[in-house]
Amino acid sequence: MSRPSILVLGTGGTIAGIAGDAMRHDYRPGQIGIDEWLEDAAQFAMDVDFRGVQIANIGSEDIGFEVWRALHRAIAEAMTDDDIDGVIVTHGTDTAEETAFLLDLTLPLSKPVVMVGAMRPADVVGSDGMRNFVNAVRVASDPSAKGRGVLVVMGDRVLAARDARKVRTRGTDDAFRGFPRGGVALVTPSALEWFGAPWREPDWPARYAFPAEFESVPILYAAGGVQPRIAERLLEDGARGLVVAGVGEGNMPDPLRQVLAARARDGLAVVRASRVDEGLVDREPKDEANRFVAARALNPQKSRILLMVLLANGISDPTAIQQAFDRP
Repeated sequence: MSRPSILVLGTGGTIAGIAGDAMRHDYRPGQIGIDEWLEDAAQFAMDVDFRGVQIANIGSEDIGFEVWRALHRAIAEAMTDDDIDGVIVTHGTDTAEETAFLLDLTLPLSKPVVMVGAMRPADVVGSDGMRNFVNAVRVASDPSAKGRGVLVVMGDRVLAARDARKVRTRGTDDAFRGFPRGGVALVTPSALEWFGAPWREPDWPARYAFPAEFESVPILYAAGGVQPRIAERLLEDGARGLVVAGVGEGNMPDPLRQVLAARARDGLAVVRASRVDEGLVDREPKDEANRFVAARALNPQKSRILLMVLLANGISDPTAIQQAFDRP
């Protein structure tokens, strides 16, 4: 049996970061190139052939539409390349969940795609990057990873892209969790244990086309006393959608609700999400009249990603948008 061939796409982040001192807290992300990273990884004698491509080398707070487009193009090409068995994306943790979810929505499932990052730069005490990477290699080279969409590997956990979310600013223990599902597998450099069968067919095509252009979809963070004029300011550039990071189960002050309901009746796509870390946002009786969409298990940042993709694919009716948010 031939060795698996893994395409590794580098984008920077903490996993490629350097502090310059093993005891420092601050560091510079995106300092190690992907070729250097793979040379360091070779010491572990993994039974895998690597092909590295540098897409970007930046902190993930600076990752946006152009990097997303380049990543999507490279992975889509890898899906049709018989010489590639799986793909790994090294990525900063700040926006990893958004990138993973966007790729999950817009790529076919014919090969494993795994995103991996680190909470500590490469040259500090307790750096977690290389272990996470070796774990990601085990996942990406496993044929059983097919049909599970894009996966996120952090620590020894494997998370589905739709569920993965960063929940801590520091530390390596439980920095990422999955909601509503927890991890879909546990992985170490020597073992991989899946919790159940794949939930999609490996030959399923992409759910949606990758956006030719990304619509403007701001996020409005609700809080006590927030004024409705904030919504008007956010919508000044002609946004076609808006996500409310609501209090509790997607709630918002009534004056703000009235303004957004009026805009929704004029065609603005409005999604009610929650600023609470975990919890479902279900539809409420007023949503039908207000033409609002309930985010269900998606947090505000993922709701924004899905809404941008839907609008770019010509899906703007609230009923159709709600069906997409309800879909597992």
